[in-house]
This record gives sequence, C-alpha cells and structure tokens, in this order.
Amino acid sequence: MAMHRIRLTAIAGIAVALFGVVGVLPAAATSAQSPATARNGVCDPGEFCYYYLFGENGSVSDFTVSVGNYGTTEPTCFDFKGPGLGQGQCIKNNAESVWNRSSRTVTVFFNSNFGGPFQSIAPGARVNLNLTLSDNNASHRFG
Repeated sequence: MAMHRIRLTAIAGIAVALFGVVGVLPAAATSAQSPATARNGVCDPGEFCYYYLFGENGSVSDFTVSVGNYGTTEPTCFDFKGPGLGQGQCIKNNAESVWNRSSRTVTVFFNSNFGGPFQSIAPGARVNLNLTLSDNNASHRFG
C-alpha cells in the first residue's frame, strides 16, 4: 500500500510538472506571433515599415499585415513606435518614407479601405512616398 501511494504521488508530481510546461508553451508561441509583438518600432525582416521623416528617418511604425484604416486619435490609432521624431504620433497622414522588408509588393493608399491614389512599393525597396501620399497615407495592402 505504501509503495502504491508513492507511485501515485510521483505520477501526480510528473503530471503537474508536465502540465506546467505544456501550459507555458502555447502562450509563448502565441505571443511571439501576435501583431502587438510584431509592431515593436523596429523594422525587422518580413515587415513593411513607415518612417515619420524622409529618407527612413524619425520614428518607425512596422507591419506584417494589411491595414484598411489606421485611425486618427490615440490610443486607438496605429502609431509610430520606434524612438525618434514622431514617436507616439498616429501614422495616418504623417508618414514620409517607407522600407518594404517583406517578400511581397505593398501598396500604400491615400484613402482608408484601400482607395484613392496609391503607390506600390516593391520588396526590398526603401523610398520616400510620392508627393500625393507623403503625409497623406491612410491604408496599405500586402500583395
């Protein structure tokens, strides 16, 4: 009877330990893939990045997905996250240059919901937005 109790206690201890490890793994994987993590103010490979100023200067706002409406007021708008001039500003109508570090063409639009004049940015391109879209950007689409 004592040996049976020891085995059950050991099995219960192992189950608790495994549950703890398994319980942590999905959360870590989810947070690593979340849009909030991707939008960290650093222009990483695979991202499309807006810069507050011409020539990829000033604060950065980085994306891995299409966005149809950036919003215009804090705290609900998409904003510039990186350090530098423009940090904390909403990106709508405030971006002057971009770097497309993704493998797909990204199109920047004048209007929300992918409308109006646009500029397509090839993979790897680092460009100033054209005169129509500089400080007049409202949405972007991958692909």
